[in-house]
Amino acid sequence: MNPLMPIPPAQALPFLDPFGFGRAAFDYWRDAVERSVLYMDVMRQRGNQYLEHIEKTKPNVLGFDAEVVMDGRQLPRPVNYELMRILPPEGVEVDLQARPFVVVDPRAGHGPGIGGFKPDSEVGVALRAGHPCYFIGFLPFPEPGQTVEDVVEAEVAFLRHVVASHPETSEKPMVVGNCQAGWQIMMAAALEPEVFGPILIAGAPLSYWAGERGHAPMRYSGGMTGGSWLTALVSDIGSGLFDGAWLVQNFERLNPANTWWDKQYRLYAQVDSEAERYLDFERWWGGHVVLGGEEIQYIVDNLFVGNRLSTAQLATSDGRRIDLRNVRSPVVVFCSRGDEITPPPQALGWIRDLYEDADDIVASGQTIVYCVHDTTGHLGIFVSGNVSRKEHTEFTANIDYIDVLPPGLYETKVSSAAERSDADLIERDYLLEFKARSIEGLNREIHHREEDDTRFATVARVSQINLGLYRLFVQPWIRAAMTPEASRWIRRMHPIRLGYKLLSDRNPLSVPLPVLADWVRQDRHPVAEGNLFRMLEQAASSQISRSLDAWRVLRDQSTERFFLDVYGQPQLQAMVGLYGDAYAQRRRPGREPEHLRFLEQRQLELEGRIAKGGSHAAVMRSVIHVLGGSPTTDERNFKRLRASRAELEPASSLADFKRLVREQFFILKHYREAALAAIPELLHGESTEAIEGHLAHIDHVLAASGGLSEHARRRYEHIKTLFLQALESAVPRECPEALAEVYGELESGARAHSLARGEVEGLLDQWKKPVARDAASAGGEGAATQAARTPVRRRSRRR
Repeated sequence: MNPLMPIPPAQALPFLDPFGFGRAAFDYWRDAVERSVLYMDVMRQRGNQYLEHIEKTKPNVLGFDAEVVMDGRQLPRPVNYELMRILPPEGVEVDLQARPFVVVDPRAGHGPGIGGFKPDSEVGVALRAGHPCYFIGFLPFPEPGQTVEDVVEAEVAFLRHVVASHPETSEKPMVVGNCQAGWQIMMAAALEPEVFGPILIAGAPLSYWAGERGHAPMRYSGGMTGGSWLTALVSDIGSGLFDGAWLVQNFERLNPANTWWDKQYRLYAQVDSEAERYLDFERWWGGHVVLGGEEIQYIVDNLFVGNRLSTAQLATSDGRRIDLRNVRSPVVVFCSRGDEITPPPQALGWIRDLYEDADDIVASGQTIVYCVHDTTGHLGIFVSGNVSRKEHTEFTANIDYIDVLPPGLYETKVSSAAERSDADLIERDYLLEFKARSIEGLNREIHHREEDDTRFATVARVSQINLGLYRLFVQPWIRAAMTPEASRWIRRMHPIRLGYKLLSDRNPLSVPLPVLADWVRQDRHPVAEGNLFRMLEQAASSQISRSLDAWRVLRDQSTERFFLDVYGQPQLQAMVGLYGDAYAQRRRPGREPEHLRFLEQRQLELEGRIAKGGSHAAVMRSVIHVLGGSPTTDERNFKRLRASRAELEPASSLADFKRLVREQFFILKHYREAALAAIPELLHGESTEAIEGHLAHIDHVLAASGGLSEHARRRYEHIKTLFLQALESAVPRECPEALAEVYGELESGARAHSLARGEVEGLLDQWKKPVARDAASAGGEGAATQAARTPVRRRSRRR
């Protein structure tokens, strides 16, 4: 022992102090017993909560009052879905002229309500922003004969009702689809695009074969079970109903450390403070629902195994093809690298499946925005309070901006205002920025491999074969043996359901628990965090959690290796008819002649509008041209531009603004040189004061997000030159009234005598020269200086 090292006191090393050691042991033992009693009482409450919840006719976990405004069971093709209007809580005011928000919850084993689970949720954020809010939920059991197509048609009917209920607003509803609801909403928007406003799909899988090796174990499930025959078996055992508890069990197996230890130990270790949060979440997690056998079979065959949605291979019963390229609304994809259920490749891969490149997205008139969170898990995407206060709040606040974004592919990031040098220019705590992206750049998130496509195509073929064999040789016997009573008994005995029921007041052994728990709470003795035995407990817990994680990693790696080896065999691929080529199953949808003719016709129409639209078209065209040379843009430019347009044209709506933005974007896209050359012609007839006001207005918009890049600055100098050309041919406001009247008559053709025209134009030149000199000197000033010097005025067109 080092003689210079001080001897630690006995309190720091309890084993050196027998009495201190004994006190620490006793304190820990007493605390452990009390925590055990309280823990078991929370489990009892969980069981009671579960039984109370599942016995309700319409169970949900919404944290807001709501009223049913449309019942899907009353539709021509009945479904177990319903449209509810969220009633604003006390102190929250809703603007009926604002864009309606519709939140759609996933039906993937759990009941509805998670989108409005608490105040900091998607519903809560929309309500606080003043939007009328609706919620599409569902009942525990499907209607007889209900199909996925019926559900999609019901959601379209619900949205039509929302649109009809808000005739005072021209903006279509913002629709939020969580998880499995995301692909349903996209299917509906592809079939009936006119009823949708912007669409936000959060944690929603649309490309089911996609995934990064080592990080997407769920995508191998279909191959490891031999395809979808197991789904048919479970549905047959349920007498045509599929128990959602099986889906929940699959989710729980993804993270055994959390399912089997961490979640329960967290409650045990912090039972005094954790009980309420734990019970709130378990009310939703344990609210299992039932799906129709036909529904789940369609989902597994066509989506999870077949991957037919992102390649436009699905069609409705009446022959309409479900092509996601038909979606006309902007689509916001929100996903996370920490999501183990829907990793970013599955949330974003459909973009690559459908479009060759970003120009293809633009040609289709589509706007796609994606946001990738770094850490949050699957449920955190739509239930995390931090995510709601940041990402969902920014999406909601900027939904009008997203709605008018020009077509293309964008990545958006939410940055903290406090961390930016231009914080004084930002209104809220965060800023939403948009950057144009390419399909090649998106591939870094998708991690696509052609050889993996071949493997998954092989699984799809094997699944068809096995399902056919099951239906021929096994299904008739299962259906003959099962009865509805036996199916109900099997559902009740599911391990997950049984775990809730056994720990409830219906178990006689739980009778003393509430009494003991009350006694403990009255005289609670929590142990100090520095207690030696408490620290040993935490160390043991961490070791158990790490061991389960290590086992999970080994399991997932072994599963992936087995999948890749088996379905990568050329012999197996040849036997199922692929011959080593997945193209037969996974192909990018072709460009139909009708679509190409539409694009050609649209391009001709745009060519005829290059010199039409007046000063508004000139201003918008100029702004888009300059920002097209900037590496990034954000919400501030849009707010300035829209606010000034509202000042100039008070009667214009957001829909008018959107049409103007998109039209000018396409004109610049296809006829850039001609479009820029036509700007002086668009300003023809404006007074000098009006043109100077428009230029100052552009300055004001561009200055909103700070300095311009060098490329953007060069573009802006070109725009100033074009406006200067318009100034040279403009009539000064100070021009004598009689001279202006004569000039106006000459313009209209009322006086066409060449001598008179030459005489008047000579006089006008004397008025224009000083104006041109003033404009040239003003053009050299900085953006902020000129914006401050020249106020934005209402335009005054000479009649």
